[in-house]
Amino acid sequence: MSIDPEDPRPPFQQVASALRAAILTRKFEPGDKLPSGPELAKTYGVARMTVQQAVRLLRDEGLVVSQQGRGVFVRQRTSRPVGLRPHIERAFTSQTVTIDFAGFGGETLHGALQEPLDKVREGRLTPETIRMRILVPDLSASMGLPVRTDTLADDPDVRNRMRRIMLRNTQGIEDAVHELESLGLVQSAVVRTRVYSVAPMFKLYLINGQEAFFGYYPVKENIVSVNKEKVEIFDLMGRDATLFHHAADEDPESTGSQYVAQSQVWFNSIWENVSREREE
Repeated sequence: MSIDPEDPRPPFQQVASALRAAILTRKFEPGDKLPSGPELAKTYGVARMTVQQAVRLLRDEGLVVSQQGRGVFVRQRTSRPVGLRPHIERAFTSQTVTIDFAGFGGETLHGALQEPLDKVREGRLTPETIRMRILVPDLSASMGLPVRTDTLADDPDVRNRMRRIMLRNTQGIEDAVHELESLGLVQSAVVRTRVYSVAPMFKLYLINGQEAFFGYYPVKENIVSVNKEKVEIFDLMGRDATLFHHAADEDPESTGSQYVAQSQVWFNSIWENVSREREE
């Protein structure tokens, strides 16, 4: 498996090509750990620096992710939808859990938190601190979405219905997380919810400063019950949003690291500059 001296490509590109082929043909499955740097260097008869260059190339292509102290792993494709729940649960294996969410109502986050919170109550997961920030639209004011399909106009009754759903989910998250601290199961638990005056076109989750999940809200016709009447609206359908996963690694210049970092910059800019505390 040594490199071909007749190949005009630099050695690191040849190594990257061989590893890329092994990944794409499923010799290495998603989640598999690649051989160590010294093992790859021996396999291909190259210097460790050459292996590092090859891995950096594959990382920039989104094929692998480096985890400090653990090694290099074949990652899930960013072109494929991924599930949020197992990543949320894995975050709770850390001593410090941080989750930032920006979106419409928080229903998906509320559901994804149920199992890891249950495991904390059972003592199967033991984080020390939990910090969550939830950023949702200000549904007390007129917005561009949701709107009635017949007039494309804001309807306060429709908006109030959405606000009740948002409050149910965000308050449910707050109560469940804060309960862990009151029961003495974690040292500290803080959930803050703020609102801002924009109808979100996407949802974003930032987990432990290392992972980002992003998905667009499809706008679809929906029939909702308002004041005991059926109303047709154009709605933001969170359950139909496909989430894509990006992970930071030990290279701050990699695509994954940059995506997570810039997503955090965006979230902080909205949170600190144009949001306000949610009213009950």
